[in-house]
Amino acid sequence: MVAMMNHSLFIFITLQLLLIITFPYNTSGQSPASSPAAPVAISAPAPSPSSPPTDIIRILKKAGGFTTLIRLLQTTQVSTQINSQLLNSNGGITLFAPNDNAFQGLKPGFLNSLNDQQKNELIQFHMLPSFVSVSNFDTLSNPVRTQAGADPDRLALNVTSTGNQVNMTTGIVNATVGGTVYTDRQLAVYQVDKVLLPRDFFEAKPPAPAPAPLKAKGSKKKSAEGPADGAADDDKSSAVMIMINGVWGVVVSFIAVLAFAL
Repeated sequence: MVAMMNHSLFIFITLQLLLIITFPYNTSGQSPASSPAAPVAISAPAPSPSSPPTDIIRILKKAGGFTTLIRLLQTTQVSTQINSQLLNSNGGITLFAPNDNAFQGLKPGFLNSLNDQQKNELIQFHMLPSFVSVSNFDTLSNPVRTQAGADPDRLALNVTSTGNQVNMTTGIVNATVGGTVYTDRQLAVYQVDKVLLPRDFFEAKPPAPAPAPLKAKGSKKKSAEGPADGAADDDKSSAVMIMINGVWGVVVSFIAVLAFAL
């Protein structure tokens, strides 16, 4: 009996050893090894922002000294027009920019005397509808066409270039380009020492033709009846003259007979 129990205990211990050898487990109390971390996705670098669109107001503010011109560009909304043209046109723009000292040289109250249309025309007169570099002013044909219009008398701008010196005249003002404020091969901004005043502001414009007078409704009827009434009056006058002549004839005949009888 004891031998049987010892034999069973031997078998049990043998099985336990086999289990330990076959299925080892961590007896140190350490946690199982963590699963490998998922690979971190490397995002592509953000694209660098494209250059901002050209803003004429930002350019003039950065240059400094163009407060009056900036105010006129904003109130007439020509600044928006310039920015739009630069985005949608390949020809470019050239702007002659009078600084604040140039505007102070105007007659006091001149700008305030202009209406909105004239202020817009004044700014457009300082703009050429194409990009012109300093070295290309001598290629322009006078009178130079500005964005104010093409009237050769009232809106004429003549430009002459000698070396790096550029002069211009409007028939009212002679101005000189003082330097380059900004250029990017699409927009050229040149400082000028005078405000370019077109003759259009100082020459009297021909008066508009007077409207034709309105005809009265009864004019035709009166004109139709007029000759008839005149004819009747003429007939009456003729009858009176015949009567008078007849009376004078009788009187003359009576005098003649009387004289012969005596």
